[in-house]
Amino acid sequence: MIAGIELGLLYAVMALGVYLTFRVLDFPDLTVDQSFTTGAATTAMIILGGGSPWLATAAGFLTGALAGLITGLLHTKAHINGLLAGILTMTALYSINLRVMDGRANLSLLREDTVFTPLAEMGVQGTWIGIALFLLGVAVVKVLLDWFLYTDAGLAMQATGDNPEMIRSFGVNTDHQKMLGLCLSNGLVGLAGSLVAQYQGFADIGMGIGLIVVGLASVILGQGLFGSRTVVMATLAVVLGSVVYRLVITVALQAGLNPSDMKLISAVLVVAALVVPQLQFFRRRRERHLASEAARLVDDLTDTPATTKAGA
Repeated sequence: MIAGIELGLLYAVMALGVYLTFRVLDFPDLTVDQSFTTGAATTAMIILGGGSPWLATAAGFLTGALAGLITGLLHTKAHINGLLAGILTMTALYSINLRVMDGRANLSLLREDTVFTPLAEMGVQGTWIGIALFLLGVAVVKVLLDWFLYTDAGLAMQATGDNPEMIRSFGVNTDHQKMLGLCLSNGLVGLAGSLVAQYQGFADIGMGIGLIVVGLASVILGQGLFGSRTVVMATLAVVLGSVVYRLVITVALQAGLNPSDMKLISAVLVVAALVVPQLQFFRRRRERHLASEAARLVDDLTDTPATTKAGA
């Protein structure tokens, strides 16, 4: 169970990247399936070559960001449909990842130093102390993402996803915002791939296949369970959704399901997270909540002039 929580926190970094394109930019980016592997493969090769694990982790982020930039250029400069641009980059990255891994489908890191080696040597990995440290690291990434989304560039990126025509009328280059968002998103995905490879002790050419479903499951499940009224709450929901998703997978495997069933479980979770909020009970609950919010706003608007007049 503890291992499942630790993995859920590591995959939360990937889920935050998916949130950036899926929710903020409203962009269907399939690059994720291979930029995850790109980050893992780059990190593994640097570590096996005697490089610093921290330098290798940073390289995982940068190579993931480069993959996102390629997708962004194909979409904005070559005017290729966003979905197709992601598919093209994903397809090309499979061959590139094999070249990065020197033609090998699997790279072992079991006897190499990684960023998690100090935790293993102290005996805290796989304990609640280890979970707290993992949580601290993910919290740093989350806070940095929250901070960025409240900057001018971040607000312009949110507006690009919500209403690109409107934000273009204010002189914002939406193409640049899309490329920046795709770089940051896939950079986070590459970082997650780097961390997962070091945690599990290997990088595999197929470790990112179907990962977009995992990311969407974390985003949709988290926001369905915990809400997404503000950016801070939305990113927190994504992190919690990733942990919940990984715990569900862990419980399902312990219940006797085969590891090959993981993709099926992911698809079922996504369908459930999309369908359950549409059920009559939840729809009525949401309508009551919206009605109460509207009534509160009306009360505030009607009370303000009366209070001002009384004060005068």
